[in-house]
Amino acid sequence: MQRAIHRVVDLVDPQSQHILNLDPEAARQRLLAVERGADPAAVAEVHGSFALVARDGEKVVMARSLDRPLRYFLAKVESGPLLVVAERMDEIRDFLAAEGLDGQFHPTYTRMVPAHHTVTLRLIGCPDPNPVYRRWFAPPRATGPADLDALGGAYVAALDGEIRAWLDTAPADAPLGVAFSGGVDSGAVLLCLYRALLDRGDNPSRLKAFTLTVDGDGADAAQARRFLARAELEMLGEQVDVPASAIDPFVAVELIEDYKPLDVECAAVGWALLSAIRRRYPEWRFVVDGDGGDENLKDYPIEENPELTIRSVVNNSMLYQEGWGVDAIKHSLTYSGGLSRSCVRTWAPARKLGFAPFSPYTRPAVVAAAEQIPFAELTGGSHDALYALKGDLVARGVKAVTGLDLPVFPKRRFQHGVGSAGWFAERFGVEPQRYREHLLEVYGNGAR
Repeated sequence: MQRAIHRVVDLVDPQSQHILNLDPEAARQRLLAVERGADPAAVAEVHGSFALVARDGEKVVMARSLDRPLRYFLAKVESGPLLVVAERMDEIRDFLAAEGLDGQFHPTYTRMVPAHHTVTLRLIGCPDPNPVYRRWFAPPRATGPADLDALGGAYVAALDGEIRAWLDTAPADAPLGVAFSGGVDSGAVLLCLYRALLDRGDNPSRLKAFTLTVDGDGADAAQARRFLARAELEMLGEQVDVPASAIDPFVAVELIEDYKPLDVECAAVGWALLSAIRRRYPEWRFVVDGDGGDENLKDYPIEENPELTIRSVVNNSMLYQEGWGVDAIKHSLTYSGGLSRSCVRTWAPARKLGFAPFSPYTRPAVVAAAEQIPFAELTGGSHDALYALKGDLVARGVKAVTGLDLPVFPKRRFQHGVGSAGWFAERFGVEPQRYREHLLEVYGNGAR
């Protein structure tokens, strides 16, 4: 005899839902409507940041936005299945421990809801249910013209629209920070946000561009100063200096509950920046960043990954946002793939420190505008052409949308620009396997 689900425990903080156009319950009803046969694209119309769980009897439907994680774990109890949903592994572990069920927990038994999909579980007892994935976001690829002005204008218009929609929800007097390196992504965010404030008649002095330095050194600081000088916005800049000892990759492993070296490095540096801002400004809440901009415009060095070719990069839809895989299964059931996995590198430090993070580059409208770009046609198989495309296209778009000039500098990863080469080698010069081993130690019984 089939047994209906006993319990669903949703540990996601209701206050963390930041949906711009619907209340959370209306958004949950959209998830259930998809399960009942409605067009999954209706979920794409839920604008903002969300991690939602909806229940209809024995069926549970989950979905999240690209900027944040959502995990679930199915425990077995005598009265029926127990489904625990949370944003973090440790939240699930701690809940199960309080229930006397910690012996069932293993971090690799948690499952990440992949971005851009609903996940439906029909919970009726043993055996464990097979999830059903339905894609709700599938933007057309390479449909735009081979015209950089048109493409850049469309991309930055989408970016600007998301920034303005988000700004409408922030308190009118709240200070706004940008994690700022002077690169293309954070630079475009800063200029669009500055223009939006002016257009609203707001005082732009509520805006700050925070640039991290480690031991007072780092190429980003000089780059940020040059950017702001060219844009005549020097008054917005604020340098945040930390000692190299503040950068701890093993703290980052615990924060992101992951072990990929690039994400560990980024999270460690992001934690240092946000911690310093928190000490300096105890009440600061809103921080905007450029996370996702590289993924949208395929601006990663292909040569560093032997699994990639330029053909695979430019011809696979949302490869960097979702990762390799078939349909919803992207590399890892525990972690998902691409930015869908890596979103924790910025989300986790900000959440821990009480910030409300926002990156417009993760919003579907901006991703869709990027997907329209005919990368293969524009780059002709050239790595150099692909790497040059982003700065050219975004600068044209920023000029068209804001009237401001975007200074463009060579690409540099966030974690590489904040200090000298010496400090980086000292703080991150460990075998990558040590990160995975540390995660094993944190949970005691391991993580695969």
